[in-house]
Order: sequence, then C-alpha cells, then structure tokens
Amino acid sequence: MSDRVLRAVSQSGALRTQIGSDIFSRFVETFEQSKPLIAQTLRELSSRFEGLPPVPLNETLLEALEQAVRASQKGLDGSSAELRDRLSDFIERVANRQTTESVVSRVESLRGQLREAQATYYQDDTSILSDYEFDRTMDLLEAEEEYFESIRRPDSPTQEVGGSRSALFDPVEHAERMLSLDNVFSIDELTEWAAKTSAAAGRTPAWLCELKIDGLAISLRYELGRLTSAATRGDGRTGEDVTVNALRVAGIPEHLSGTDHPTLVEVRGEVFIPTRGFAELNELQAQLQERAVAAARERWESRPEATRGPFDEQREAASAARRFPAFANPRNAASGGLRQQLDKKSGLEREAGDARVATLQLYVHGIGAWPRPPVAAQSEIYDLLAGWGLPVSPHSKVCTSIEEVAAFVAHHGEHRHDVEHEIDGVVVKVDELTLHDELGATSRAPRWAIAYKYPPEEVHTRLLDVAVGVGRTGRATPYGVMEPVLVAGSVVRQATLHNQDVVRAKGVLIGDTVVLRKAGDVIPEILGPVVELRDGTETEFVMPSHCPECGTTLRAMKEGDIDLRCPNAQSCPAQVRGRVEHIGSRGALDIEALGEVTAAALTQPRVPAVPPLITEARLFDLTLDELVPIEVVVRDAETGEPRTDDDGEPVARKPFQKIRLDYPPEAEGMTAQERRKAGYRKDHPVVEPSAQAETLIDELEAAKTKELWRQLVSLNIRHVGPVAARALADWFGSLQAIEAASEEELAQVEGVGPTIAAAVTEWLAVDWHQQILDQWRAAGVRFATPDHPGPGAAQQDGVLTGLTVVVTGSMEHFTRDGAKDAIIAAGGKAAGSVSKKTDFVVVGPGAGSKETKARDLGLSILDEAGFERLLDGGPDAVADLVGGESDS
Repeated sequence: MSDRVLRAVSQSGALRTQIGSDIFSRFVETFEQSKPLIAQTLRELSSRFEGLPPVPLNETLLEALEQAVRASQKGLDGSSAELRDRLSDFIERVANRQTTESVVSRVESLRGQLREAQATYYQDDTSILSDYEFDRTMDLLEAEEEYFESIRRPDSPTQEVGGSRSALFDPVEHAERMLSLDNVFSIDELTEWAAKTSAAAGRTPAWLCELKIDGLAISLRYELGRLTSAATRGDGRTGEDVTVNALRVAGIPEHLSGTDHPTLVEVRGEVFIPTRGFAELNELQAQLQERAVAAARERWESRPEATRGPFDEQREAASAARRFPAFANPRNAASGGLRQQLDKKSGLEREAGDARVATLQLYVHGIGAWPRPPVAAQSEIYDLLAGWGLPVSPHSKVCTSIEEVAAFVAHHGEHRHDVEHEIDGVVVKVDELTLHDELGATSRAPRWAIAYKYPPEEVHTRLLDVAVGVGRTGRATPYGVMEPVLVAGSVVRQATLHNQDVVRAKGVLIGDTVVLRKAGDVIPEILGPVVELRDGTETEFVMPSHCPECGTTLRAMKEGDIDLRCPNAQSCPAQVRGRVEHIGSRGALDIEALGEVTAAALTQPRVPAVPPLITEARLFDLTLDELVPIEVVVRDAETGEPRTDDDGEPVARKPFQKIRLDYPPEAEGMTAQERRKAGYRKDHPVVEPSAQAETLIDELEAAKTKELWRQLVSLNIRHVGPVAARALADWFGSLQAIEAASEEELAQVEGVGPTIAAAVTEWLAVDWHQQILDQWRAAGVRFATPDHPGPGAAQQDGVLTGLTVVVTGSMEHFTRDGAKDAIIAAGGKAAGSVSKKTDFVVVGPGAGSKETKARDLGLSILDEAGFERLLDGGPDAVADLVGGESDS
C-alpha cells in the first residue's frame, strides 16, 4: 500500500505548495526510507483491533501523511512519531464506527467525480481529470468500497468498463467481453500484485511479459478458419465493424493457415503504425499538401483570364494543410486509419486514406471466445496463432520470478524507443490458462493480468496565459496557454488547470517556465513552475468573477464546492452549446450529425445574430431554412475558445450549405448556343442545403422514437448517465411515470440511489426544464417504452427471481457474458464469486477454486445441461440434480 499512498500524495499540488519543492523532494526520500516502518506501524495498530481489515487508503490517511510530511522537516524520527499518532487516531475512530456518515458522503462524492469524468471523456471527448487524478480517485473509491462492503453498488465506477462505439459503423457483439487492464506504476506495486495473485492461485505461476503497444485494440472472429468479422473494443460488449479495412492490414489473413481450426475463436490484438511508417506517412501528408496546391493552381490557370483574380497561394496552402495535416502521434493515426470509410473518399483524400491503411500492422496478444484451446499456457497460444499465420510480437518473454519480470520492465523502459512501435508500458499475464478462470475478473479487468505503466514524458515550456472556459455543466475551468511544445509524440499548446485552487496549489504564474507532463501519455498536465527561472516579470492569475460567455456572476453552486460555475444554466451560450452537443453524443441520442461544430453552429453562430437555439427546447423544431444561412466559428471542445488557423485567424465554417455552380438567372430559358454566344458560364453560385443539414433533420426525426433511456440521458440531468437511465427506464417505462414518482420511490430503484434520485427530482422542478419537455413532446418525442406495463415491470418474477447463480469454467453453448445475461433475463442475480448466499453454482471444464469452495460450502452444483434446465424451469426442474454433487 505504501506505493499507492506515495503516488496519491505525490500528485497533491497543494502539498507541494505548502511545504515547498525542496522539502517535498526530501519527503519523497524520507517516505521511501520509511516504508518498512509504515508497514510495521499499520500491522501493529491493526492488531490492536481484532477483526478489522487493513486500513483503507482514503483522505483521512492522506491527511495523516501530509501532517507527517510537515513534521519531516524535524527529521525521520519526528515524522515517524507523528505518523504513528495520526494513524492510531484514525484506526480508533474506525473501530468505534464513528465514520459511517462521513464515509457515505465521501464515497458519493468520489463516485460523482468519476461519473462526471467518465461522461466528459466518453461522451464529450474531453477530460476534466488527468489520468493520474482519475487513477488516484479510483484508488480511493476502491479502497473505501473494499473496506466498507455494504456501500459497494453494481453501478459504481469501480464495477464498470468505460467506452462506446461510433454510429458510423455497424455494431458487432463480442462473443467474449473485451475487458480493460488495471494499472500499476511502480515495481513495488507490481510485486504486490504478483504476490496477491500467487496467493490466490495457491502457487507461484510463470509470468508472460509483453510490451504494451500504443495502438488500437481489435478482435478478429474466425469460424472454421475463415475471418467473419473484425471489430474494435467499443464498450467491451459491442464494437465497431471494421472488417473491410482490417482485411487490408498487413498480417490479418482472411483464411488461417494449417488445419484443425476451432468452430469459433476470437483472436485479440493491437493495430498500430510502426514509428518508421509513421514518419513516412507524415512525409506523404506534406507531399499531398504540395500536390493539392498545384492542382488548385492548374484549375485557376484553366479559367479564362477575364474571370479570374490573382492566385491566392497562401489561402490554398492553408486549405491543403487542413485537408492533409501532419499526424500528431502513431496511435491516433492508427485508430483513425482503421476506422475511416474509404468508399466515401476520392482523389487525393482516397490516396491519403489508402496510404494510411497500408501503414497499419497487427500483433496478436490473446484470445477471447475459444471454449477448449488444446494447450495449457498463454505463451503456447501464441505459438498456435503464429502457426495459423497470425503475427505475434517478438518482444514477449515467459519469466519464472518477479525479479525476472522487473528486469524485463527495466530493460524495455530504458530502450522504450528502440522497438518498431510506440509503447506505454509492459503487460504481465499469468501464463497458465486454467488459472485465468480460477482468478476470474472484476467487472472491468481480469485479475490474471496487469499493465505496468511507464512514467510519462516531461518537458519545460512557457506559460503565456491562463484563460477560462465554460463547459456544459457551467464549470468555469482555467487552462494554461503555452508556447507549443512536443511531448510524448504530439504538440501541446493548452492544458487544463481545473479550478482556481489548483492554479494556486500548483504555484504557477503567468510567464513562468512550467513542467509539462503528458499524463498517461495522453492528457497534458502542468505539474508546476521552474521557480529558479523566474525573472520578476511573472504575474499572478486572478479568477474572473463573471462568466466569460454570458457575464453572469460565477459562484459555488453548493456549500463546500471548489469549482466556480455559471448559474445561468438556461441561456449561457457555452452551457447550451455543451448540452446540445451532449444530446447528440454516443451515450445519449447518438446523432452522428450533431457534433461539436453543429452544436456551436446552432447555439453560437457568427451568422445569424439570433441563434436558432437559445436553449435546447427548439431542437426538434429545426428546419432546413433555418440551418442553411448559419456560419460558425469552430471552437475548442474543452475550453470553448475559438480555434485558429496557421495565421492566427478564427476558423469559420458554413456546415449546412453547399454551393452549386449554375448559369446566372439571366440565362434562364436560353439554348446552349445562345448561352455560349452571350458568354454565360456555370459560374453563378447557388446556395443549397448541405448533406449534413439534411442528415441532421433526418436523424433528429429518427431520434424522437429512440429508447427511453437515451431520451433520459439527453436531458442532461446531473449524475444520470446510461446506467442510471437504463435502470429508470426499465423500472418506470415512461417519463410520465418517473415524474409521478416521489424521490423516495426513485431512490429505491436498483442502480439509482438517493443522489441520483435527488438530481432527477431537482431537475424536474425547474420551470424551463419543463418547457423543454413540453416542446419536445409537442414535436413528437416519445418519452416511453412501447408496451411497457408500468412501474415495477423491470423486476417481474422469473423462474430465478430471488436466486443467486455463479457460473464458472467454460461452457459449450454459453459465453461468460451470455450465461450472465441468461440468468438476469430469468430474473436471477449473476454473481462473480461464491459465498454462503449463492443458490446455484454452474461448473464447466476449468472451474477451479470456485467449484472447490462451492463443494466445501455444500452448495447446489450443476453442469451445463443442468444450467439449461434451471433456466427453463427454475429450481424445481433441477431438484433431482442438486445436493452438492454434479451429475457429470
């Protein structure tokens, strides 16, 4: 636990500021020296309170450590004594159960932070928390839920996998769910994970180590050796169908080599662009820019001199740069390359798209669905896959000890840029396949694998300004504007600073040279200033008192809130823009034509002066006539600031109109010969609705009858994401029934709870929210699930109502997720672990420790045939099979 504490504390800008950078550095050294003492202290104190689990990593413990740090100025002994006293006080309070109310409040706060961070990341493509802040918050929440088991809920962020798919691609259901990986950030954490895994396995396994490729995850489905689909991860259950492009990727065969292929096997891998290929791809982009300018010059030269002005080289070059920009990093180029729609491209764009696909490569690194692989180890799976003609990474190694694993990690950390592709860490897996099922998985990640993440790259750059943007929730977010700098493979110009307290805590001044880190190699983060380089010209940032978008006075919306928000939720242009964009997002109504630019066009256009949408109430009343004249300045998704071109000018678009060249009105009725004689040409611009305008109107019409849960998410009710919305929709069946329910009735729905129930009730009580509902209903939005029988229907009795069923081992006719879905459909609860409360345990080959525990507890055990009977007829149908013995 020491490393987790150290990482959490070390990310505290407030702590760094309070004690000074030099003392902070001394603390880190002191902490490293104190690890044995801290561990011993915790053991001694815990032993004083019989039956208490280990001390959780929460804010109280961090507070104790902060106090210890301040005492570290006195030396190691003083620090240790202070630490011992604070920890002792904490454990005594836990022992006396005096923290229950504060724990519930703290956990709900953590969940809210994580839900909001996940929503902005997956639905709005922005990040309000850095990777480190997100990981630290998740660590705190996991520790609290582990310690206080009664407050753990299935809809907690610790139990879910984030992600979604695009509406541009057909959905593909994975036969076996694609999970994420948990992360560790130090050798000590890796060693701790290995020790826990070995203990759970009952032996020390062999460890398969492989490089964590920075690319795009893909699942290849082969049936009897023939590729039937290739799909992205998506949300883990449903991905995007990219089969057409995948067949063009080097190393992905349409037919496997060899013989004896299984009926079905899912092969998992990573699509990437090699670093050399990435450089060549950017060289091609530069060449295409030159060719685009040359083509524009040829078109200009082909026009009669009398009808053409001077050739604008600068304008054409800027246009070409937008068409064929340099790619920032190989991962984004690979993701976009695999997910592009080549059949919709032509000319130079098609050439660029083809070249992008041609640079893609694949390494396979695992399997999904494959009921009975004929080998015993993951590394042997790789040998099989290679024999079938699939490309396997040459950089994997089986290690027999954690020391050997650590050496592998260290070696590739030092030679990180020496391999053919970008990496951001090392994946360590248990090699023995039977242990995979025994160890199982959480709702988000397997327990038999872990990702060791290398430290992100850090650079210095100059902080030119601190500006403030406003998002859809009204949060006023300061962000740093910096001199452009290359870090972790991409050029960074801006980085969020979250709120005024963070700016103050980090101690940065406008004009400072700052340390910039690409946290998790993705999100840029300002760590702090290089104080030694200050020259006295730096100035302090002052948080504005008024919203930069609408002028309303900023304030904290609730007592104790750190963030300042604009309370003008109804008509603040930035908030309306954000909400409209959210309505079109994948997690809401999934309207492909309603993205960032469209939302800005509808709410903050340059033309006309009065925007079509003052609030989202008129969204479903929009017409083509309103859309066509709109001109909009493109804005940054996170900050709301206008984007600029290479010359610093705002980038403007007219997204809803297209220009068709035709003969001028004077030529109407003339014959071709008369037009030629009069000198009329097809050079008269005619403005028409663009395909995007027509698509938007069509998709808005289709969205009116989408699922109720999507309609609920689109209302922008705080805390109501897809999970809570599904729960409300399944239980009540209509918005009318939700409106009629009391807050207590809402809170009783599984997956909702008091926080979400209060948010729903508060939202419905606002008059302008009711205006939105009235206008949407009048426009034909269906806030109901057809044929839903009414409140409570989601928990109608099934043959397994009230029963808990655990499925372990492989099944011939069910994937793991398929078995869970079948249990839930029958009214039961699909559990992941065996306990005295388990009613039935279904076992298949490789069941392992779960079957052993079930027999030790004397539980009812079924094989797959018995499971099918249970699903059909309930407990009575298997009465002759149970009693603790399987009939297999």
